[in-house]
Amino acid sequence: MSKRNFVLLIIILITVVIAILGFLYFRTSPATPADSGTGTNFFSQFNPFGVSKPTPPPVKPPADVSGYEPVPSETEIQKLTKVSGMPIAGFTVFIKERLKDVPATTPAIKPLTEFIPTLRYVEKATGNIYQTFVDKIEERKYSKTIIPKVYEAYFGNRGEIVVMRYLKTDDRTIETFVGNLPKEYLGESINTLREVKGYFLPNDIKDISVSPDTSKIFYLFNLSDNNIIGATLNFSDNKKIQVFDSPFTEWLSQWPNTKTITLSTKPSSAVPGYMYLFDLDKKSLIKVLGDISGLTTLMSHNNKMALYGNNSLSLYIYSTDNGNSDILGVKTLPEKCVWGKANDFIYCAVPKFIDVGKYPDAWYQGEVSFSDQFWKIDAKNRNASLILDPAIIVGGEEIDGIKLALDGNENYLFFVNKKDSFLWKLDLK
Repeated sequence: MSKRNFVLLIIILITVVIAILGFLYFRTSPATPADSGTGTNFFSQFNPFGVSKPTPPPVKPPADVSGYEPVPSETEIQKLTKVSGMPIAGFTVFIKERLKDVPATTPAIKPLTEFIPTLRYVEKATGNIYQTFVDKIEERKYSKTIIPKVYEAYFGNRGEIVVMRYLKTDDRTIETFVGNLPKEYLGESINTLREVKGYFLPNDIKDISVSPDTSKIFYLFNLSDNNIIGATLNFSDNKKIQVFDSPFTEWLSQWPNTKTITLSTKPSSAVPGYMYLFDLDKKSLIKVLGDISGLTTLMSHNNKMALYGNNSLSLYIYSTDNGNSDILGVKTLPEKCVWGKANDFIYCAVPKFIDVGKYPDAWYQGEVSFSDQFWKIDAKNRNASLILDPAIIVGGEEIDGIKLALDGNENYLFFVNKKDSFLWKLDLK
């Protein structure tokens, strides 16, 4: 190769290298694909209880008025406590007297006592009853009467009556046992186990609800294939009174106040549902809601507002005074909520994600399970405050909250995790 050709080759190679380096340096980086926002996490797409405005992807978590910061601090960890050491069938919270933990005094001074919220609950496997004070969880066995495989349990007469529901040995017939719990005396040994004695209600009771003062229950049972009977049972004298009958047999009841019981049709995603108020004095039915597919309901204590959901799990508040319905910015079921005593606030377990499905059927049948956050909703102005996300707590569990209840002062929220039926306490203070 001649010297002239060799120089030309070197120049060409240098030019090609410079061109390649220039191309790589000035090339624009490809944009990262944006989130389409088509997922089922309602909270990540909308600001609860306000008018939602479109925002560029990726979407951000919702704003709320609580000032809550999702950081698993020591305070947050202490807010949530698992109460029961076993799956339970039902629970109640009531006030119980106890001796104060004070230094020893002279015998002439009367022991000081205090009244503390107390939990009492039924173990699913054995029917044994356990209890603990709310402020200091120390689970203690209360009864020794064995009733295997209790599916549902209710308490009445401020924790002194228990109603247990379970299947007979034929695995078909529903049996309902009403038990009287022996009184517990102040200063009595904590190791004393009590026998529960009682009586049975008619077979195959379809539904039970407890009166607000826990002195009575209302229960539904079939008189025939084409007729259902509703009766009340007074725990003080065991008196039963028939108050309702209907040719329609698929009802769910709630007892929001002493004068009225709500009756709602059993929900299904493709079936229009209806809700009625039943006046116990007049024995009359008043229609509240109707023609809503997948209808589930929860009436306020004063009958002024009804919380209800549909087959998309959208949550609404209906005013019985003016007939208006307001949609809330959350998706959950009313039975995952509880009204505050003054009807001003609602506490709800709200799923963070909701998979596509037929609701509420899929949730009832166990085809889907939720991971909930706990929210406090102002029933007047519809604002919401995020109380806690159990999943962010170190070692926290995913919770699908049901059977929500409050203590009398609304310092604590109690619930059962549908995933395993364990009882939990959430400190609201």
